[in-house]
Formats: sequence, structure tokens, C-alpha cells
Amino acid sequence: MYLYNAIDQSIVDARVRQFADQTGRYVQGYLSEDEFKPLRLQNGVYIERHSPLLRVAIPYGLLSSQQLRMLATIGRRYDRGFGHFTTRQNIQFNWVKLEQIPEILADLARVHMHAIQTSGSCIRNVTTDHFAGVAPDERVDPRPLAELMRQWSTLNPEFAFLPRKFKVAFNGAAEDRAASEVHDLAFDVYRDEAGEVRLTVKVGGGQGRTPRIAQVIKSGLHWRDMLTYTEAILRTYNRWGRRDNIYKARIKILVDALGAKTFGEEVEAEFIHLQGGPATLPAAELDRMTAFFAPPPYQSHAASDHDEASQRIADPRFNAWVKRNVAKHKHPHYGAVTISLKPQGQAPGDATSDQMDAIAQLADLYSFGQIRVSHHQNLILADVARADLWALWQALGELGLAEANVGLATDIICCPGGDYCALANAKSIPVAAAVQDRLAAKERDIGTLAIKISGCINACGHHHVGHIGILGVDKNDEEWYQILLGGRTDTKTSLGQIIGKAIPREQVAPTLERLTDFYLNKRQNGETFIDAVERLGKSAFHDAAFNHDLDHEQQVI
Repeated sequence: MYLYNAIDQSIVDARVRQFADQTGRYVQGYLSEDEFKPLRLQNGVYIERHSPLLRVAIPYGLLSSQQLRMLATIGRRYDRGFGHFTTRQNIQFNWVKLEQIPEILADLARVHMHAIQTSGSCIRNVTTDHFAGVAPDERVDPRPLAELMRQWSTLNPEFAFLPRKFKVAFNGAAEDRAASEVHDLAFDVYRDEAGEVRLTVKVGGGQGRTPRIAQVIKSGLHWRDMLTYTEAILRTYNRWGRRDNIYKARIKILVDALGAKTFGEEVEAEFIHLQGGPATLPAAELDRMTAFFAPPPYQSHAASDHDEASQRIADPRFNAWVKRNVAKHKHPHYGAVTISLKPQGQAPGDATSDQMDAIAQLADLYSFGQIRVSHHQNLILADVARADLWALWQALGELGLAEANVGLATDIICCPGGDYCALANAKSIPVAAAVQDRLAAKERDIGTLAIKISGCINACGHHHVGHIGILGVDKNDEEWYQILLGGRTDTKTSLGQIIGKAIPREQVAPTLERLTDFYLNKRQNGETFIDAVERLGKSAFHDAAFNHDLDHEQQVI
């Protein structure tokens, strides 16, 4: 993984001192709330329902065990003993005190971490595939390019005050595990016939109030021009993007208004006079960056296949965990293990400080001291020898983290919602808990199902791209929920559509049970839920969900 050099460290340390001074002046009354707001947002500090919230950047979701231990310490020392992993591969602390945030930032800086640009109208945390570097279907490891993008965009003065926030994702595999097509800017990375790294550039994706799928504006871009072309895109956005209306300020609105073709032409006009300039990447720089992401020293384990097979036969629970939570690896004797942060009774994406400490220890023992964060709000040990899977599974079981539910109905993506967020219209966490309770017993029969919940239209829970999406809305100061159907983020990205009218909280879980029961009754040849939706049509599922006997249930309005 990338390690700070002296320049990186000096920049982050200077930012810590700067924010400590700004916070002190605010607390002493020398800065007003309006004056302090942009300063705190530039450092990842929000004011939530109950306390300030600090969002910490985890670039492309990659952590060392030392960094995870520091996050555990921060949760224990400054918060209430836990942290919340987000759909942006970051972590949030929900109960920090404003006066102590400079201390937290100083602690983070000691392990090469910060909270810079996790908020505000700037380029946010750059994300990618949580299996980058180990996935068998990978064409190019996107992490070196993601790190180059992170370095170029962090504190870039030209793009520190964009019309709105700007999210970038990289995908280097046949399957898009980065949800790249719902990003403001996305790169598909591949090799051409000559072996050169090239990029397909997509712009204008996003969720929120006006969900859109990103459109291709450039194919065959040479990797050396990645930053220059990004600069052209951002200059075009800076020039033409709406600043008079916050709801129309995202780049997706501009691409929609101009059309992808015209927007692409505007970008090309900028690119012509920028090409070959100082943002052009030299070959030596990519080589240098790639060295940080070299594979660890894998070893052959000749007896692992036999041992694992006998262990799976001996214990069905272990077999279920391997099937659901262990992904194939480029190296035949290794697997990529997803640790589900979705056990029943725990808010999706939450991890206690004790759990983080223990996972850091397991990473040291079994995965070369590294951990990944997925946008599904789970943690990954990406390089586990298959001979060690049994021991790892047992250790996770002792922590209550051996839930074999990755990709199933209880593996729910969920924003903090009204329990924490000042913007939320409704709570998300209790809804997730109710759905888990209702579907847990039949989730293995249901199979792959992506349920995603947001407490408001900002879509931090990615409800637009859930096979089933749930959106909290406000009706006369009461919490109601809309159900969406048919979203996905894979090779066939699509946006879900609302079916039926909003329903009260107590009806959400029963409605999802009716949807899944209808699927189980109608599926053919083992098709997945989302494939059945596309074959049967959303109206059929609507009728199953809403046209039923309500004698003993509260009427939907």
C-alpha cells in the first residue's frame, strides 16, 4: 500500500496545526459559525443531530493493521467505542467533541491518515474495487492510478471550490464491483492490443435527487493523460456547472442539459490545449506507484485443497461461510475473505473498537497486515491462504463476525439515517433490523439479493441501485418509506423505480417478504431475484407486494 513520504507528512501535519488554530479561535468566539463552517467541512467535520461527526478518508478502501488499530483507539478514546464504515469506503465517528477533533487529526496523521476533502464541494475520497489486485477477472490493478488521482486532487487549489461535491471511481475488472457508473467521474481501466494501459472515461453518474448513469465521453485514453483529461473535465464543469441552485449543481445535471456528446466536445476543446502539459504522467511515476501495490510474498500450500474440502464436509456452517464470504483469488492457494459487518442486532457498517482491534490482529496473522473496506460496508482480508480459512473462521466466530451472509438479504447497505443524520427524513437502522429479522430464515433460499436503505433523498445508502431499494420520506412530520425495485451496479447498471405508494415503517419488512415470496414462487432455472424482476416486470412484483389482504395489517395510504 502507499506510504507517506516526508512531503506528504509535512502537508498533513501542517493541516492539523492549521485546523487546531481555527477550532481554537471558533471556540473562543473569534470566528462565527458561518466563518467556521467552510473550515470544518474542509476537514471532514459535520454537525449532526446529537454531536459533531468526523469522517476519515480511507483512500480506495485500503488500510494497514496499524491504521485500523488507530481507528479503534479513536473510537474508544474520543467516541462511544465504535465507528461506522460508509459506502464511500470511509469511516465516520458519530459522537466526537469538537474541541477534541484536532487531537484526533493529530493521531490520524501519525499513521498516514487524514480527514481532508471528505466533505465540501471538492473531489472526495477516490474509490475502487475492494478486490483490486487479487480478483481473477482483473484486467489492470487500478490502485496505482487511484493513488495518483488522490495525490493530484488533494488540496488542488483550482478544484477546491467546485459547484458541488465530486466523486471519482476506478474499475479495472470485467465485473464492476466499484459501482463506477453512478459516479461523477469513472474510469474503466484495460490494456489495448499492444499491452498499453488505456481508459474509458464516463461522466455524469450519481444518485441523490436526480439519479443518473454515467455516460462514456472518451474511449482509449492513454493512462499518461488521465490527470490532464480530468483537469479538462473539471474545468468544463467549473465553467458551466450551476452554482445558483444546489439541487442542479452536480455534473450529472450539466451533462444531462448539454448532452454527453456536447459535453464531451467541450472537454476535448479544453484537453487540446492542456495535453502534454505539467499534469502528463511520466512512465517512471506509474512504475514508482505500482511498486507500492506489488503482490505480497505468496506461498504454496499443497495440502490446503484437501484440508479445506474435508473441513467443509465436516462442518456445514464453515462450508456456508466459504461459499458466501470467500471470493476466488488470482493465486490458486489463496482467497479473499469478506468479514460481514451485518450480524443481526448490529447497525450495518458499524464495528466496535474491540472488533477493529481483533480484525487488525487477524490481518497480521492471515492477510499480510492489510484490510480493505468495501462500499457494501464490509471489511475484507484479501490475501488469506486457503489453508488458514478454518482457523480464521473460528476466530471470527469468537468475535461474532462469522456471519455467512455476504450478498444475501441480511447483507444490507444502510446509511445512519435519522438516528444520527441531520438531513435524514426517516430512520434507516431500525428498518434494516426489521428486514433482517423477517428475511434471515429464508435468505439462503432467496439467494443473491441487494437491499439498500437511505434515510433521505441524498442516497448515502445507494437505494437507487438496490435490487430492492428503500427510501425514507417525510409525510406530515411522520416517517414513511418508498420501495424501489430493479436497481443494480454490475455489468448491467440500472436505476430502480418506485413501486406503489409510501408505506409506514412497520409495513416495510412484510412488504419485502411478499416481494421475496413472489420471487421464490415464480423463479425459473435458479435465476436470481434481479433477473426475475427483469423477466417478469416490476408491475408483477408491485401487485404481489401491494394487492393483498390487509384485514390484519395497517392500510397503505
